[in-house]
This record gives sequence, C-alpha cells and structure tokens, in this order.
Amino acid sequence: MTRSATGLDQRQLVHRDVWEKKETIRLLYRDFHRRLLENCPQGRILDIGGGTAHIKDSRPDIVCADILPFPGIDVLADAHRLPFPNECFSGVVMLDVLHHLERPIAFLKEASRVLKPGGRLPMIEPAMTTLARRFYTLFHEEPVDMGVDPFADVAINPDRDPFDANQAIPSLLFATQAARRQVEAAVPALRVRSVEWLSLFAYPLSGGFQSWSLMPAALVRSLLALEEKVPKRVQRQIAFRMMVVLERVE
Repeated sequence: MTRSATGLDQRQLVHRDVWEKKETIRLLYRDFHRRLLENCPQGRILDIGGGTAHIKDSRPDIVCADILPFPGIDVLADAHRLPFPNECFSGVVMLDVLHHLERPIAFLKEASRVLKPGGRLPMIEPAMTTLARRFYTLFHEEPVDMGVDPFADVAINPDRDPFDANQAIPSLLFATQAARRQVEAAVPALRVRSVEWLSLFAYPLSGGFQSWSLMPAALVRSLLALEEKVPKRVQRQIAFRMMVVLERVE
C-alpha cells in the first residue's frame, strides 16, 4: 500500500477527491445509501468497509467501520472479526465490500452475530449479468474469477491488500436460487429476503470514481427513474449492480 504524508492510503485520498469534485457520483451514491438504509429497521446501524465514510453525508449517526483509517471512520476492524457484542445492531450495511473480503461466509456469520433478531444486512455489489460481466472482465481494474469457491474456508493472509478483490463473489453467492439456499445452509441465522438488479444506465455513464463522466448531474434523477421502469427480466441481463437483503431470523 502507498501511504500519504498523513499516513492514509493514497487510494482513499484519490477516492475522496473524486467524491468532492463530482456531483454526479454523490447523487448516485445518495440513491445507493437511501436504498440500503430504507431496508434496515429503526435502530443502530453499522456500515462495514466505510472507506472514506461518505455514507455519513446521508446519516451522520451511523457507525462506520473499516480496516484502514480515514476521517469519519469510527472503528478500525477486520470485517471477519468485528469488535462488537452480540445482537447490538438493527442493521449492517455494505456498499462494494463483500467482493473484497477474503472469507465471505465467515463474514456473514459474524454479521449475523452482531445483528439483532429481525435485523437486516442489505448490501450493494457488482453483478455479473450478461452485459456487465463482459465490461468488468475487459475494462475494470478488479478481477473477475467465476471459478472460485466462495464457501471455501481459506487461510487468512496477514499481508493481503485490503483492496484485493474478486468481483464475481456476490453473484456466485446470490445470483441463483441454488446459491442462496447454500448460503442459508452455511449461515442458518440469515435468510435471503430479496435480490434486486441496479445500475442499468446511470452508473456506467457516470464513470464511477474515474475523473470522467458521460452524464451531467442534472440527468441523474431522470435516468434512475427510467431504470425503475425497465422490466425485471431485462434488468437481470444488463444491470451492473445487485442489491441483496438478508435478515437475521433467530
């Protein structure tokens, strides 16, 4: 990792700089944050992998945890070993985090431990749809490996870069009914409530956290409204993101 003079990871600083300069991305993430928070019951909320803590622009009282320090991060923690007591949160939210985790099933067990019964874990992650998988494979800096076993209990690598990723992980765990049933069997305290397909046009056109954008901020709301009207069967083929909501059932 490359550290700045402040001791922060240089990639975080670049991320935050784009966030502050690019209204388009702030509007898109405001919609993501709304979706995540609307799927949580009232009560204390934990944000896993908070990064640069921009979710606090939507809800200042949220508890932000990350493995790397940054202004706005409340707790430094490995998502696989959360420093919180049992059943202390009504919601645990994640945005583009699961595909960075070394052992996703171990994390889901840990998330279920800190959730209250009836608490929810909504997450938004890359989706390997027919269209998006080609884009992610050819043009995105993070790898796509559909051949891994996301249920494997791999050994912890203490030298692993927190930014290492496999964008296929969320789809391998949640894109099919069979995979969801396997998740529920591996983590009996959680049930998959819903899987939705997001980011059809607006996010790809925005350029994400790149400096460029093919869409002015003034069009964000209109494009997001248009995406909602696209038939579900089409969303399933062209979406760049998936939103998964799990619930603690015992």
